[in-house]
Amino acid sequence: MDQGGAREEARPRHGAPEAVPHSSVRVPEQVRGEHTHGEPDGPAPRDRVRRHSVRGQILDALRAALVGGELVPGQVYSAPALGARFGVSATPVREAMQQLAVEGAVEVVPNRGFRVAERGPGELAELAEVRALIEVPVMLRLARTVPPARWCALRPLADATVAAAAVGDRASYAEADRAFHGAVLALAGNHSLVRVADDLHRRSQWPLVDNPVTRRADLLADASEHTALLDALIAQDVAVVQTLVREHFAGADG
Repeated sequence: MDQGGAREEARPRHGAPEAVPHSSVRVPEQVRGEHTHGEPDGPAPRDRVRRHSVRGQILDALRAALVGGELVPGQVYSAPALGARFGVSATPVREAMQQLAVEGAVEVVPNRGFRVAERGPGELAELAEVRALIEVPVMLRLARTVPPARWCALRPLADATVAAAAVGDRASYAEADRAFHGAVLALAGNHSLVRVADDLHRRSQWPLVDNPVTRRADLLADASEHTALLDALIAQDVAVVQTLVREHFAGADG
């Protein structure tokens, strides 16, 4: 995370200790203890696969921590500090955070680490508008052409959003939410569309600086819209689908 082998741990502004509770960031057990420092030049293919796997799992854990509000907007985090909590070296953490920087979730702070991006309601509204421009026409077209049986196959995905919302698991809800929307759009057969929409959706899930944690009630309301939308799609009620889809994205900016 810290660029160029920083010599000191990153500290938040105003000199407060770095706020990363020891148990706050969840990492799969198989990642713990898989240190990547000290690897020889030109690692064997198996070693490259293992390193890629560790980095991918750390990236997933960091994304979950970001959505869950455990990585706080405006806070600076260093790779060694997070790596110590993950039980890995700083290398896969730094690589994962570099990917988050490419995505815009964090900003590079030279010789310190990465600062979680600070976003306001205006940016969230912009993302919701762009998502609506992309997804609404596609969903309405699919509502007229996709048979009910194919919509019924998506029921477990809608149910998964309800289950995650019911227990207030924000990270699991974020994944289930994107999985449902992605599966709907995938029926259009346009892989580029799915990738672009998923990137916009992921960005819309990052916390706001003044409201870092989504309320459980909001998750439940959002999940119920998925269920209602799927019911309307199965019934092939295009008018109801149009109303629900527009309301769904209108609520996404607040």
